[in-house]
Amino acid sequence: MYGVVTRNAEELEWSAFDAGFYEVKDVTGRAAAPLSTGVNMVSAFGDNAAVGDDPSMAAVDAEGRPATRERSYFDWSYVCPTHDRYREGLLEIVDDCVEAGPALRLDDVGFPRDGYCRCERCDRRFAGSEFDDRTDWRASVVTDFVSAVHERVPGDLHLTLYPDPYAGHLRARSGVDIEALAPMVDEFVVPLYDTAYGTTYWLETIARGFESRLAGLESRLAIELYAVEVDVDALVGATAVAEASADAVYFGYDASNAAAAIRRMQADRREGVSHGETAATDTDTGDHSGP
Repeated sequence: MYGVVTRNAEELEWSAFDAGFYEVKDVTGRAAAPLSTGVNMVSAFGDNAAVGDDPSMAAVDAEGRPATRERSYFDWSYVCPTHDRYREGLLEIVDDCVEAGPALRLDDVGFPRDGYCRCERCDRRFAGSEFDDRTDWRASVVTDFVSAVHERVPGDLHLTLYPDPYAGHLRARSGVDIEALAPMVDEFVVPLYDTAYGTTYWLETIARGFESRLAGLESRLAIELYAVEVDVDALVGATAVAEASADAVYFGYDASNAAAAIRRMQADRREGVSHGETAATDTDTGDHSGP
């Protein structure tokens, strides 16, 4: 199964794709009207505009340093997941989305990194909670939010994961507890982005790690690849590696390039050409440093 992630409504209906994901709210805070022709996507706690307008909304560490895009390790700004007014706004967006279509995808769910959030509200709520361990409390905050979304979504719920398959890492990093969320999440989506895919051994390792991580759970696994200006042959090779472990492969932000790669794969299969073996074993050529 192949799909596209896009900000362009018309690309949702291209015949090359089995599924289309449309950004209704992204990490910049940009908003668009939900559509009925695809799965609407909502960035939960990544929101540059919200934090820019009200810096007190940002998640902070124990030293009061905010999780904003101006600081190292943050590509965008993060709202504290216990901010009630912001959460209520997210749920209103979810309601608007499911009025347009039954399925939904959540991005940027959870706390921004280990050590966040230590705002006064989080400290107070943790102190008054049933938990002795702050990691357990954070996981409960995230699980409760996803549960509230799940109750509103009549169709499939897709949830994006940070690409770290090691057991316990996501829970410690962001409060995302895969085992707790799996009964509510129909599909976990793992973005494995590169600007070239000159080598694919790392992609295979992470994809297989998530395949093992989700074994025994009912949730499906999808791998999302970056498609913008990536060489078509390289994108075909990356897709062959990804689909060996995943139930679906999605392509981000260049529908034309993604459609070209899909056509190439379909033509190769009709001609009996396989890219999977060479792509999966290509570990000694190209730049290993990543993007």
